[in-house]
Order: sequence, then structure tokens, then C-alpha cells
Amino acid sequence: MKTHQPICHGIIPARYRSRRFPGKPLADIAGKPMFWHVYQRAKKCPDLSAVYIATDDARIADAAERLDVPVLLTRSDHPSGTDRVFEAAACLEVPPDDVVINIQGDEPLLEPLLLSQLIRPFSDPKVSVTTPIRRIDAENADNPDRVKVVFSCQNRALYFSRARIPFARESGAETVYGHIGMYAFRMAVLQQFVRLAPGRLETIEKLEQLRLLENHIPIHVVMTDYESLSVDRPADLAAVLRHMTHQSPESRP
Repeated sequence: MKTHQPICHGIIPARYRSRRFPGKPLADIAGKPMFWHVYQRAKKCPDLSAVYIATDDARIADAAERLDVPVLLTRSDHPSGTDRVFEAAACLEVPPDDVVINIQGDEPLLEPLLLSQLIRPFSDPKVSVTTPIRRIDAENADNPDRVKVVFSCQNRALYFSRARIPFARESGAETVYGHIGMYAFRMAVLQQFVRLAPGRLETIEKLEQLRLLENHIPIHVVMTDYESLSVDRPADLAAVLRHMTHQSPESRP
């Protein structure tokens, strides 16, 4: 079977009104707003044709323009970042078979090679959605804020949960995998996703990726060793700065 790698677009949703951290995309990290760091790292991925910020806030848009970061203004009533990403991709007239990566805007230490890992499976035309996972320890497995995943031998996700899955009848018999909340979609499937109503399991677990599984849209999981360090609260910025201080100069934005 002849395969080819589709054209891939990176879109970073940036919302000002965060409940736990208002104005988070503009948070100062080493003299630059957080969205700038995410953009600079995403831009280092050789498999992306372009990277954009998608925001509904004029303050973020103005800051992006001052820093020469491509930015798209979107509606303010989107229920999720995925919906914002779709509006931006539609404005760019992304073709149905191209790939769109929803790059989390609160990961200023993003590893560009993780994006390449997400893109690689799309050489198979049957792959429509990818997302990264990694092994986690027992403490994280019991943390409801850390989403867990189980998957088939073909690397298709079977279920995502805030609970520890799988449940081990015998101690030490299981390996638990954590989900990293980043997704790559073929444009046609992204359009399908945002038109679907939230599902029953999605509503219970508060995990939007379950909407795909409930509608028989397969998710291909990608094993990675890269760890994510997201900024959820202002206190998280100190950890990000510590990591940046210890990084080699070539790995910094």
C-alpha cells in the first residue's frame, strides 16, 4: 500500500479567561509571554508546515502581533479549545485530509519531537486521530487529575478515565499509562468531532476525547518518553523557570 505524509498545521488555542489563572497565555516567563514560548518550541518541529495562535482576546492578539507570531482571532463562545482550533483551521481553509494539531497553550516546555511522534502515524490513511501516552507511577495512577488510558494491541484507545485503569486483581500485575492532553486530527474528523453532541461518558468523566470513542471514531495512541509540564496555576511558573535554567542553550526558544 502506498503511503504519504499529509501536510500538518499546528494551532495553539489561547484563552484569556481561565478560571484558575486569568490571563495565563500572557504570563511572563523570562521576559516573554507564555504563548511565545509554546509557539517557538512548536515552530522547531520540522514536520509542521505552519504554527498559529488562535485567540478570542484582543490583548493576546496584540501581543502576538508585536512579537511577529501569526495569530487568528476567533469567536468568544467556544466551549473548548478544540472548537477554537477548528474555527482557526476552517479560516485557514485546511483541506479535509490535512492534519491539524491542537497544541496546548500552557506547555512552555513543549518538546518539538513529541509533535513529530504524533504526526508520524498519519502516513497510514486509516489513522484519523492521534494522542500521546506514557507510563506513569503509582502516585499518578491514583490521581484523578492525571487521566489514564487503556489501549489495544493495535494501539487503539479503548477507554480514558480519571480512575486507575486497568484494575489489578494481583498487586504489581499492571502497568498504568497516563494520557498527555494533546491531539492531532485529520481536518475532516476534527470537523465531525465539533459537530457531535457531548456524550454520556464524556459528561460523567469530563473528558472530551471520550466523545470520539462513543461515536466509534478510533484514537491511535502514541507511546512517548517525553513528560509534559503544564502551567495550571501561577505557582507552576517557578517550576518552568527552574527547568529552563537547567536546559542546554540549543534546546531553549
